Amino acid sequence: MAEIIQKDGTWVFDGDALRLTPGRDRNVGLLRRTLGELIVPLRALAGISFEQGKKSGRLRLRLRDGACPLLQATGGRLTEPHDPYRLVVESDRYGVAEYVADEVRNALLLDQVPAGPVDAYLLPGPSVPLSVSAGDGTASFDGERVRLEWNWKTEDAKAAGGARTLPVGEITDVEWYPSAGLENGHLRFTVRGVPVKTPAKYDPNAVELWGFKKDPLMALVAAAVRARLPHPASAPGEAVRPPADAPQAVAAGPAPPAPPAAPAAPAEDGHDALLRRLRELGELHRDGVLTEEEFALAKQAVLKRM
Repeated sequence: MAEIIQKDGTWVFDGDALRLTPGRDRNVGLLRRTLGELIVPLRALAGISFEQGKKSGRLRLRLRDGACPLLQATGGRLTEPHDPYRLVVESDRYGVAEYVADEVRNALLLDQVPAGPVDAYLLPGPSVPLSVSAGDGTASFDGERVRLEWNWKTEDAKAAGGARTLPVGEITDVEWYPSAGLENGHLRFTVRGVPVKTPAKYDPNAVELWGFKKDPLMALVAAAVRARLPHPASAPGEAVRPPADAPQAVAAGPAPPAPPAAPAAPAEDGHDALLRRLRELGELHRDGVLTEEEFALAKQAVLKRM
């Protein structure tokens, strides 16, 4: 097991999944605190990186395209305090961060996890029911219906239509945009048969966002709805399929010939890599980078793989 504990949060890797727990530091974003702990399966990862800085570093997870409904709904627009896949690392724990990153990379190699896109979500999305008030309205979602209610700041023409209830079956898309500069953001639902041509200020299927504290929480509503819509990689009208690298059911009739399997890597290579890892751990322990407990846990994890 590899673990790093920081004010910004705690990441624990057990060989099969990463458990991401947000910290209690005041710099941890509201979205991360509300989302809570995330369990990211190894097969959802495309990679991991660690970047050092003068005062602090960053551990960053790169997920396979289409694996996470939150990333799908926000399109990479989450800033660092709210991004659950980044961890701020203090300078005195750089060695531990590099060790965690190496362990994840080694597991991706040993398990031969592909880095390509998937055609089904590998993370479940935020829990429901959800209700968030921000901008000119409140968005609530119970897993089956979205309800939009307006406040006193809503444009009159939009508020005149009253509250909106949108069944998931009528929603074809959802997107969240934060405000940027002089441009307001929005949480917008695309409804079947209703063209989107009006700004969010006048759109009865959108909440306009003005850059206030709770705006990022609207991304959780977007992600919860996104997780219940057909995956973008699915064909129109097609049910959500399991990811391309998951085991497939065998259909009746003759199957097409399978392509020749790639030659397996020699067993010595994996064994040598694990021996090298043990030596590296010993050096980190001797240099004081790893504590006695961290060294014992890391050594045990490597020995189990041998």
